[in-house]
Amino acid sequence: MSSAEIDAYLAGVEEPGRSTLEEMRRRILAVIPEAEQCISYAIPGFRVEGKVVAGFAAFRNHLSYFPHSGSVFDQLAEEIGGYAHTKSSLHFALDKPLPKALVKKLLNAKLRQLGLR
Repeated sequence: MSSAEIDAYLAGVEEPGRSTLEEMRRRILAVIPEAEQCISYAIPGFRVEGKVVAGFAAFRNHLSYFPHSGSVFDQLAEEIGGYAHTKSSLHFALDKPLPKALVKKLLNAKLRQLGLR
């Protein structure tokens, strides 16, 4: 698995979603540059020390961020209050990536949960 698989996934996403997810990819890698890029559960993912810590996907009317945990959002309820979400996915606009500070908080919460930070 490699970044080429994420490239292929993104190539199939229509604009503006493609550009937004490309920016999300950059934001994730800015926080965890050591991450291995992969496809996990048929969506782009980022693995640290063999564990998937984040993912994203495109849908018709929104994009989603996946922390691959049902408890990360509980830790950041105030920060994600303005976003629609389920227990396992955070939805955001096709043309606006999640803020850098929020991406960092989401990733750090997951990494702490795994004992990696």
